[in-house]
Amino acid sequence: MPNYPLPAGSNHCPVSDALDIIGGKWKVLILYHLQHSAKRFNELRRDLPDITQRMLTLQLKELVRDGVIQRFDYQEVPPKVEYSLTEQGQTLFPVLHAMHIWGENHARRCLKIRQTSALTEDFQSGTTAPD
Repeated sequence: MPNYPLPAGSNHCPVSDALDIIGGKWKVLILYHLQHSAKRFNELRRDLPDITQRMLTLQLKELVRDGVIQRFDYQEVPPKVEYSLTEQGQTLFPVLHAMHIWGENHARRCLKIRQTSALTEDFQSGTTAPD
């Protein structure tokens, strides 16, 4: 990663800013479910059954505030509101894809380390015969 200097006396970090916007347990999952089409609140609730109504409301408000998704109110009765990605939100997907690849590679590496460590521990304790 390039080493971009921060202004003197500044703690501003663009990576940290980005993580503030998409960080947390639910935001990336919400973005994933909005990736291909707009969705209503209850559709997102069905897609994310473990999220509370309050938390989904909060996360959606924050994503709207940060310009990543937009809220469209159809002004109908009964009320109809949809959420969709903004153009800025769509630019996150190459970043999220890169994070997905990194996560897969890291998980494989960790699994290998754990397996090697377990075999070494077994060998040292005498529970496994060496080849």
